Amino acid sequence: MKKTITLILVLMITTLAVAQIRVGSAVFPYKVTFEEQELTLNGGGIRKVLGVETYSGGLYTVNKYSNDRAVLDADESMAIRLQINNKKVTNNRMKKVFLKGFEDAMFGNTENLDARITKFLEMFDASTQINDYYDMVYIKGKGIRTFKNGEEMGYIEGRDFKYALFKIWLGNEPACKMIKGGMLGKNG
Repeated sequence: MKKTITLILVLMITTLAVAQIRVGSAVFPYKVTFEEQELTLNGGGIRKVLGVETYSGGLYTVNKYSNDRAVLDADESMAIRLQINNKKVTNNRMKKVFLKGFEDAMFGNTENLDARITKFLEMFDASTQINDYYDMVYIKGKGIRTFKNGEEMGYIEGRDFKYALFKIWLGNEPACKMIKGGMLGKNG
């Protein structure tokens, strides 16, 4: 009986260990589900500033990707998760990084996205804490649903918005090259 219980506990712990992946100091689930679509962690990376972790990022997809352009052009459900690892990552700093990211990703040509960018940034008005995580989920053919710690914050319509948002991390001039490489499975 003791051996059976021990075996069951070992199997449960092993299953739990496999179901999660450490990305820096963050722990990401291997699979997530949004609107009945199961997504698998394609890869993840860490943003460091002066050697200090600020946040971890992961890309969840239906299919495995190693090419940034293929992710940006894909019209299938996928998500980017960002987890805060440092108290210096405030909601105001996040909003500034997003705004700069949209400008850089779209080479300053955000005119057709400006109203949606403003609406997106308003979702980040609440304060941010260490271990908060944000899921920016593209629902195939619809748009981006944004969640904070599993609670939906809002929705932004359009595949073009997904393209611009995902390009912040996966474009030619990404916000963080380590996260881009990690998301595409090229680091480590």
